[in-house]
Amino acid sequence: MAVEQVLLAAPRGFCAGVEKAIKALAWMVKVFEPPVYCYHEIVHNQYVVSQFRDQGVIFVDDVNSVPPGAPLMLSAHGSAPEVVTDARHENRIVIDAVCPLVTKVHHELKVRAKKGYQVLYIGHAMHEESVGTMAVAPDAVHLIETEADIEEASRAIEPGTPVALLAQTTLSHDEWSGLVDLARQKFPDLWMPGRSDLCFATTNRQTALREIASRADAVIVIGSANSSNTVALTTVALASGCPRVLRVNAAEELPDDLTGIVGVTAGASAPERLVEDVIKRLNPLQGITTLETTKEDEYFPPPPELRDLLHNLEKDQAPEIGAILANDRNISATQVLEDLRLRSVEPEQPLEMKD
Repeated sequence: MAVEQVLLAAPRGFCAGVEKAIKALAWMVKVFEPPVYCYHEIVHNQYVVSQFRDQGVIFVDDVNSVPPGAPLMLSAHGSAPEVVTDARHENRIVIDAVCPLVTKVHHELKVRAKKGYQVLYIGHAMHEESVGTMAVAPDAVHLIETEADIEEASRAIEPGTPVALLAQTTLSHDEWSGLVDLARQKFPDLWMPGRSDLCFATTNRQTALREIASRADAVIVIGSANSSNTVALTTVALASGCPRVLRVNAAEELPDDLTGIVGVTAGASAPERLVEDVIKRLNPLQGITTLETTKEDEYFPPPPELRDLLHNLEKDQAPEIGAILANDRNISATQVLEDLRLRSVEPEQPLEMKD
């Protein structure tokens, strides 16, 4: 491999919602005896999921398969209302790690449906976020993946019915914009939220990638195939004119024939450790140039149920937890994952919960 230079996109990697979810599940691993259960993958990244499996986390697709009284986390992608209800049965200890931006879309859909709107929802059919969102008001929502879906919705919706448009948060702007334009043509009075449903972090990563993609001989996008925002990054890089775009889970998947200038970015659920490994493997002769398009300082605190649980534990037997909670903003998910990796080598005893 003869890579001359690496152009590194910034921002890249973990977003605020992923930071929140990873740290929350790590707390559950620390507090409870294994197994801890999680509904769906906590985030869409093989490395992250593997780290938690090593700590005894069991990922399930049916909350009713979780034993009574067991600790259960609901993933960052958001869950259908009936899933949340079922999860709380059988005295399970449930922590919902849903991203606040997904919660915003759930709320918008619920409100519009109650006001009599039919809602066009731009998203991917089998993605957990889409499934959970559309379940909020299934009789009022129309999944939109293509222009043909908008045409079909325009025939199905009764004239005079108010129509709204919402979206999966992790879409690329290119996936979204063309469909929005057509929807506005078909429904001139289309309601849309004042602030776009597209995740600011997803948009920021795409903007940063555009800055490097047109200058690079190849672009490496780090992240898993089931990560919608990661796949969107590959689409953005190609649309920006990069002749070669590769998505990899880890450095081991890099080909040996990369040359010239290589751009590197990572999806919103990909840890920085994977970025470091990729750059080390590329070993650029002229070093690394970081191109930063914006600074991110968004912070989402731990889920309220988790804060209550930890505060109760602090009162009972572990006063040091208060100090850690107070410093949560300054503890990164990258640090948390590294701690988990080290725990795999030297297992730590979970904190004892009192009845």
